[in-house]
Amino acid sequence: MTAQIYALEITPRLPARIKRLDDLANNLYYSWTRSIRHLFSQIDPVCWQQTDDNPKLFLKRVSQAKMDAAITDPVFLADYDDACRHFDDYLAQPMPESIAKRIQPNDLIAYFCAEYGFHESLPIYSGGLGILAGDHCKAASDIGIPFVAVGLLYRQGYFKQTIDAQGNQIATYQDIDFTTLPIAPATDPKGNAVTIRLDFPGRVIEVKVWLAMIGRIRLFLLDTDLPGNSTDDRQITYRLYGGDRRTRIEQEIVLGIGGVRALRALGLAPTAWHINEGHAAFQILERLREHVSSGETETVALEMVASTTVFTTHTPVPAGHDVFTDVLMAEYFSSFWPQIKLDQESFLALGREPEGSGFNMTALALRGSRQHNGVSAIHGRVAAEMSRDFWPEVPANENPITHVTNGVHVDTFLAREFSQLFSSLHRDWRWNLREKSYWNFIDDIPEDRFWSVRCALKAELIREIRLRLSRQLSQDGLSDIRTERTLRYLDRPESDVLLVGFARRFATYKRANLIFRDRERLAKLLSDENRPIVFVFAGKAHPADEPGKGLIREIWQMANEPEFQGRILLLEGYDMALARKLVTGCDVWLNNPEYPLEASGTSGQKAGLNGVLNLSVADGWWGEGYQKQGQIANGWSIKPYNRSFNHDYCDTEEASDLLTLLESDVKPLFYQRDQNGLPNGWIKYAKMAIRTILPQFNSARMVCDYLTQHYLPASVYGRRLRQNNGAEALSLEDFKRRVLAAWPGVTGILISDVPAQIHSGDTLTLNVAVTLNGLNPEDIAVECLFGQDTPSGDWATVERFSTTVTATTTEHDASDGTQVYSFTLNIQLAGLQKFRFRIVPNHSAQLHPYELGLMKWI
Repeated sequence: MTAQIYALEITPRLPARIKRLDDLANNLYYSWTRSIRHLFSQIDPVCWQQTDDNPKLFLKRVSQAKMDAAITDPVFLADYDDACRHFDDYLAQPMPESIAKRIQPNDLIAYFCAEYGFHESLPIYSGGLGILAGDHCKAASDIGIPFVAVGLLYRQGYFKQTIDAQGNQIATYQDIDFTTLPIAPATDPKGNAVTIRLDFPGRVIEVKVWLAMIGRIRLFLLDTDLPGNSTDDRQITYRLYGGDRRTRIEQEIVLGIGGVRALRALGLAPTAWHINEGHAAFQILERLREHVSSGETETVALEMVASTTVFTTHTPVPAGHDVFTDVLMAEYFSSFWPQIKLDQESFLALGREPEGSGFNMTALALRGSRQHNGVSAIHGRVAAEMSRDFWPEVPANENPITHVTNGVHVDTFLAREFSQLFSSLHRDWRWNLREKSYWNFIDDIPEDRFWSVRCALKAELIREIRLRLSRQLSQDGLSDIRTERTLRYLDRPESDVLLVGFARRFATYKRANLIFRDRERLAKLLSDENRPIVFVFAGKAHPADEPGKGLIREIWQMANEPEFQGRILLLEGYDMALARKLVTGCDVWLNNPEYPLEASGTSGQKAGLNGVLNLSVADGWWGEGYQKQGQIANGWSIKPYNRSFNHDYCDTEEASDLLTLLESDVKPLFYQRDQNGLPNGWIKYAKMAIRTILPQFNSARMVCDYLTQHYLPASVYGRRLRQNNGAEALSLEDFKRRVLAAWPGVTGILISDVPAQIHSGDTLTLNVAVTLNGLNPEDIAVECLFGQDTPSGDWATVERFSTTVTATTTEHDASDGTQVYSFTLNIQLAGLQKFRFRIVPNHSAQLHPYELGLMKWI
């Protein structure tokens, strides 16, 4: 009979002299502040490592003897006092004056996302979306803007990954002890713990609200794992992206509707609401319910809600957008739509794609917001094209979808060695993250000093790879001889092996296996024993993504073939800790998505700001990021082929271009050394990578872009529509209703002759007569676009035009409802010009001039 094993945790008492360690452990400021993490590791390095760099868990597990010894160590106490002082200074730091003067006293931004990646000690993220959300919050804290975030607290988070001896991904889940997380119950203004209630089919569930401090901003996390809920309802917030469609809709109800109710219970009144991906779009419905319950009509309520809502879409892959069946929506919302004064069909229409079926969360987010953006210039264009049916008569490049290119949090992902180097040269570098010219000092760093930093970072990564792979291969039952053969190229000096990294989610469109398309050519490239190249792969596939898991097996099989053994390495257990080492320690960062399906791809930004050179298809952020100045570039760019006619051909050609760059550019540049062993050409590339990527693709720039382009306009616009008891919102709603009804009968005609030739500087007057079909003259604007013809004669897109002029109204004929709109053009252009005219709805309260999606060409 096996004896019962009992567990007893013995926690130390925190000495009064260092009691603020508890404050430091309970604010995720530590996630981007190495001095604080180092402080904990000084007390007991072994325990720190055993607790996976988790300060809260460390304070529960470290021995009393170690804590007592710490308060007798003058070096530790000096570091402790410095850390506390810097923490207090950070919390008290004023907002930059240029931003503070634009913020109103009651402004508050609410940011909703399904996942957040701050640090491996708070495992409520799966990948890029979560890391981006974490960086967004960190930057908001750094700047000091009024900002709160809302998410879900997952009991099991995302899965832990292992890879078995056949290359199969094994997903395991473990319950997280919330007492080891840097969170606490959220309280309302009266100090009461906040719990909210949500109506679900046939029952009411309770949701607890937790608080995580992210520097100076608050993140509220929602949790259904409460004793009063049923077993099934307790599991709603168990797993990130787990379960079936029913679980997904329940999670998104908790996030969207529950998130709004949580903020209200906390006494918060946001003036701008940011929906980061469609998972949180149900918040629109709850806010509609609030407005309708206060006496507004459903159409005015939608204008009021949309006026303050910003929606960011992250996926150009149609399958990545959540769609729920009408039956499932009716089951969960049949008692909800009467509360917003809608019948079933009108309610479902809020989430209906123009040519689709089911309830699409992206469609709801687009209809419930007036500001929408993609996450890179390329993705903005793709998203505009994907959503063009929402504005059917407007060219995609003029519809309301814009872009804010993603950025990464520099203090989180810049290597400690580079941070120290920058501080030794310019102590104020953190205050100049967005000043491009400031970063020219990178070119003045001595080559040997710069290269020593790069080599130190690679040596640290190589140690990590050896440790992880040795453990991984041993678990797979491989012999020590086989393990050493696999790791043999990592025994060389770090400067004598070219390390190429590929680490991200394993999804088919990311084409992790593109490099294997011509195996013979790849084998020849890697056969050079004197100038070795080692590819390191890491990443997770979603547990339900069989093709993605197939990619992992394919890489594992390639790694075990004789000609590739030791030259292709596959690491299991991808997480933020490993990611930080990879993006700082590799020489080259490989990214070869299927164009144009990479929305942004921020891992390459993290690599670039550490002097790692991107070798990437010109998609996502790299379409903007790649630069070449003379003979120096900040990486290498692969031009995508036109995929409209043959995907297989494009894959073959892009794989060939990738191998060509490795053969003729990347490898020779890395191994070309001067008499001192320095790769001067490579160093120039690496310096340019930092100099061009760091100031352009950081999260401080990103958040400032959101603030100026979206958050502040949303707050201003919302206040404007609320003034005078919502008079302008009523006027806008009336205008849209009238225009939609009259638009089929609105027509126009040019009633002026256009001369074949005039002289530069002459004035040209043109008149357009518009049949208003009952509309007022001011409800309509007439625009003249003119520019030069294209070689192909293609006038399909507005981009062909260089100038747009809006007409003024002149005479009105009430008998037939005709209005004449007049253009007076002072022509300063040269050459043959072409003209086009169009009619568009016009109202001063429209946030975007074409938000109705109506446009008629004359």
